[in-house]
Amino acid sequence: MEKQTLGVIGGMGPEATAYFYEQVIQHTRAASDQEHLDMVILSCASMPDRTASIQSGDHEPILACMHDCVRRLEACGASVIAIPCNTSHYYYDTIQGFTQIPIIHMPRETVRFAVQGGDVCRIGIMGTDGTVQAGVYARECERTGVEAVNPSPERQADVMSLIYDDVKAGRTPRLDKLERVLSFFESARCDRIILACTELSVLNRYRTMPDGTIDAMDVLVHESIVRCGGTYQA
Repeated sequence: MEKQTLGVIGGMGPEATAYFYEQVIQHTRAASDQEHLDMVILSCASMPDRTASIQSGDHEPILACMHDCVRRLEACGASVIAIPCNTSHYYYDTIQGFTQIPIIHMPRETVRFAVQGGDVCRIGIMGTDGTVQAGVYARECERTGVEAVNPSPERQADVMSLIYDDVKAGRTPRLDKLERVLSFFESARCDRIILACTELSVLNRYRTMPDGTIDAMDVLVHESIVRCGGTYQA
């Protein structure tokens, strides 16, 4: 398969986008520059906050920005689009409607991966309030016949604090918050836990996640490489 150009709508947030780029490079089997993927990365840090947009119902500003991003990636020759932001997939159908370029559905692919090769009944979801309240992952879990388990209000506050107060703010994450959330999912008898926010992917730099934890960023990296004709290496 001839390699295709990967387009990335990033900047949500910038550190998560940088981590995605690093992971694509790390997991592409390549012995030279030329064996890596061509990529066009738009770091749209000015994109309106996704959770705030969902909760307010004011969708037009973010959709206008997404439409502009898609048009720019079309002009740059992208053949596949990745959006390393889980919450933004609330708008997936509308964004895909802007273009004929296939956009990878990160939550759908992540849930599909999570249920492979095992008896999975309950999946814990660690994501933003927007992702959780809008059911971005719950819908995909329902498609596959498994139950999505959301954190309690107290533990969801810990998740949001990790995302906004720590990673997005450029601070070292307080892992005690993470430990409380993981303990909650263990008590809830979850068979899998999905890191359903790309800011949470950054936590992999600070802690090895428990067995059965699926990072949506990892799935997006795999799909991006494979769909663009590269060779994925673990």
